[in-house]
Amino acid sequence: MSGRPAVAEIDVFTAVANPTRRQLLGLLLDRGERPVQELAEHFDMRRPSLSEHLRVLRDAGLVVERRSGRQRLYSLRPEPLRDVAEWLTPYERFWRQKLTGLRDLLDAMGVEEGADGPGQAGATTTEQSRASGEQEGKRR
Repeated sequence: MSGRPAVAEIDVFTAVANPTRRQLLGLLLDRGERPVQELAEHFDMRRPSLSEHLRVLRDAGLVVERRSGRQRLYSLRPEPLRDVAEWLTPYERFWRQKLTGLRDLLDAMGVEEGADGPGQAGATTTEQSRASGEQEGKRR
């Protein structure tokens, strides 16, 4: 009996649980079909280790391998990620509620969203704190 799990046992969740495999998926998403040699340039690991990661992704149905002459080319097959998206959907409500609560808290604290983008709200709060501290010092 082989130490490898059967194809049916390698699900999408197992495949995407590893950061190297997620990075491989990202490379294929961004750059399209790529030979294994080019993918290997992005990782500090031996080729057999990278090939094992690609095998897991292939067995989970997330990548397709094809041969062109002596090269093995890999491309993304994102359809199985739909299972992950469907599983995560109920949890979106949780995060939406948390973010709404955070926005309400920031509104109650008087923190305004800066016109120049992220990081401005913190500056407003810091400036307000500094100004109130200076006023407090003048009263003494």
